[in-house]
Amino acid sequence: MTTSAERVTAAVLIIGDEILSGRTQDVNLNAIAKYLATYGVDLCEARVVSDVEQDIVDAVNALRTRYDYVITTGGIGPTHDDITADSVGKAFGLPVHEHPEIMAMLEARWGEVNAARRRMAHVPEGGTLVKNPVQGPPGFQIGNVFVLAGVPAIMRGMLDDVGPRLRTGAVVISRTVRVDGSGEGLIAAPLEAVAKAHPDLSMGSYPFFTPPDGYGANLVVRGRDAAQVDQAVDELIEALKAAGAAKVWAVEA
Repeated sequence: MTTSAERVTAAVLIIGDEILSGRTQDVNLNAIAKYLATYGVDLCEARVVSDVEQDIVDAVNALRTRYDYVITTGGIGPTHDDITADSVGKAFGLPVHEHPEIMAMLEARWGEVNAARRRMAHVPEGGTLVKNPVQGPPGFQIGNVFVLAGVPAIMRGMLDDVGPRLRTGAVVISRTVRVDGSGEGLIAAPLEAVAKAHPDLSMGSYPFFTPPDGYGANLVVRGRDAAQVDQAVDELIEALKAAGAAKVWAVEA
């Protein structure tokens, strides 16, 4: 793992009709975003595509050329709609073979491996395996694309073998300013002024409502320079107070 002052970017590609139909709720995106943040890698885009080969190919090619890394989840099991490995191979223009290490794992568990289970051994030529410490066969890496399982517990286990392979950047620091009893109409102008004064930082407003009468917003300031983030937080608190916000304070992010 190397460290770079430059920004390192990533995208997530979630594959599966079950996600798009609403039958299965995705929780992998949140886990991946938090995991990448610890390595200073910015998750910049997430897409969900159906179990259609060309859709997967197009998405992989679009994302891998735009971002430093792509993480896919789903579609590497034994059923007919598990076509991620073959689709990723097509995206790279590479033949897909049955990886001998995975075949050995499958044979050790089941003896003779049927056609459905052999599908789980599909890896594009030149791909390296991503360890699966939880259950079942591993995922794989080809180029800047990591192909992981869709089952959340298995996916999270695989992430532990992804992190050490990443070129990392400076970790983003996050601070929160809480505004209680004031709406975004009052907050907007001071927030915009401070944001314009610190173009290298990211600032966002996240309103909340606590029945019956509570309301306000959490204003999140994010950046890679701790001193600049702290300065922006101080300026934001002062600007909000000057605008008439009575209850304003910095809280843990």
